[in-house]
Amino acid sequence: MKRVIFIILGSFFVGLGIMGIFVPILPTTPFLLLAAYFYARSSKRLYAWVLNTPLLGDYIKHYREGVGVPVLKKVIVILFVWLMLAYTAFAIVPVWWGQALLLLVAAAVSYHIIRIRTQRAHPGAQDAQTTKKLSEDSVEL
Repeated sequence: MKRVIFIILGSFFVGLGIMGIFVPILPTTPFLLLAAYFYARSSKRLYAWVLNTPLLGDYIKHYREGVGVPVLKKVIVILFVWLMLAYTAFAIVPVWWGQALLLLVAAAVSYHIIRIRTQRAHPGAQDAQTTKKLSEDSVEL
């Protein structure tokens, strides 16, 4: 029963993590880390899948290795955050304080992203080796 609950929780957090890629307010990495935690304790196949999926596995792997986020990814995320929140603020929210709040959120998210370690060099050939090692080990998060 515990295994089934952990698989359900892992899948729920994968869903939230994927939503976090597109919704600026939702954090992606913490949800994917939780998904990996639950999958590691319930299903080797799902754990390996989440680590080896190119889009999702990179979030987990880079966070755990302390590699950081590539500059291009930071720029894209910050631009997306500002575009989405500015559009929402000025096209949808009618009150000035709501607009100001959304712009404040955009500034806070941007500050947080800028403060995350920047990846200086692409790990290159070690990526496949590291991902394989992580998928074989039941690493505690």
